[in-house]
Amino acid sequence: MNRLLSILFFLVISGSSVIAQTAFEPMKDIESFKSKLAGMSDTTKTISCDFVQEKYLVVLSQKIVSRGHFWYKHENNIRWEYTSPYKYLIIISNNRLLTGDDKNRNVYDLNSNKMLQSVNGLISGCINGDILKNKDDYSIEYSENNTQYLVKLSPRSDKVKQMLREVHIWFDKKDLTVSRMKMVESGDDYTKIEFINKKLNTDIPVEKFTIN
Repeated sequence: MNRLLSILFFLVISGSSVIAQTAFEPMKDIESFKSKLAGMSDTTKTISCDFVQEKYLVVLSQKIVSRGHFWYKHENNIRWEYTSPYKYLIIISNNRLLTGDDKNRNVYDLNSNKMLQSVNGLISGCINGDILKNKDDYSIEYSENNTQYLVKLSPRSDKVKQMLREVHIWFDKKDLTVSRMKMVESGDDYTKIEFINKKLNTDIPVEKFTIN
């Protein structure tokens, strides 16, 4: 189970090409941001995009770059499809989790494991903004610059802190979608994902989220 959680944190949580931005300052109107984010979440039924992921490992002193496609369908149907440099698939749907490649796949019941439920809540909550409502599990800092909102979450649970120190989420001010995410582990390792070529509310076949 620890191996599975490590894979999920490694694969799932933001980019490789970062456009120069002005410095972030404390957010001026947090309640307005939350309200706009909630409105976006209510009207966004599907998201599809490409992503570029960087994994930095201190022990290797280098970055591992991966690419792939991402799909989200309301509610809590998620598909991460890694295409380069290897193929790997993660699907979360109907409280079930599938991980694996063309040769080996594993299916887990999210209801049977509280940690997996927490991971699922973290993933979907980052996408639809619901994680900002969860003050019991995370302390939250809000900031912004001229083009983006930045939210930093720090887990309160000691168990989660053993694997995850912070989650950073960048929201595009134009449409309130997530443009980048960064997961900082308990050490100095981190994973960043940049979401590009985003499409909202397009038709996504239900088969994309089928777990056999």
